[in-house]
Amino acid sequence: MGKRILLVDDERDLVMAVKFRLEESGYEVSVAADGQEGLDKARNEKPDLILLDLMLPKMNGYKVCGLLKADARYSKIPVIMFTARAQETDRKLSEEVGADAYITKPFEPGILLNKIKSLIAK
Repeated sequence: MGKRILLVDDERDLVMAVKFRLEESGYEVSVAADGQEGLDKARNEKPDLILLDLMLPKMNGYKVCGLLKADARYSKIPVIMFTARAQETDRKLSEEVGADAYITKPFEPGILLNKIKSLIAK
C-alpha cells in the first residue's frame, strides 16, 4: 500500500499531470479542487502528505494549512505549498501558518518528488 497524498489545486490540467506523476512513483493520490474540499478531505482521509495550492476557491491555502496545523490531530501531516506565487512574502506567510515546504510552479518533477520523499520519511 503506497503512501497517500492529498493534492489540493483548482487547475485541472496540472492536477492530472501531477497525479499521474505521483501515482507512477507509487503514491496513492486523492484530489480536491477548492480549499474547503481540501480541508474536509484532509480531516477525513488523514493523508501522509498534502500538496496545497495557495490561490483556491472557497478558502485559500494559507487558511487550510493554518487550520490543519492548529489542530493536534492533523498538525503532523506535512504540507507542501505548491503555488505560482514566488514572492518572499508568500513564502514567509506559508512558514507562519506552518507549511513544511514551498515549491513554485512551474516546477521540476524531480525536486517535487525528492521533497515529498524527504517529508514522508520523517
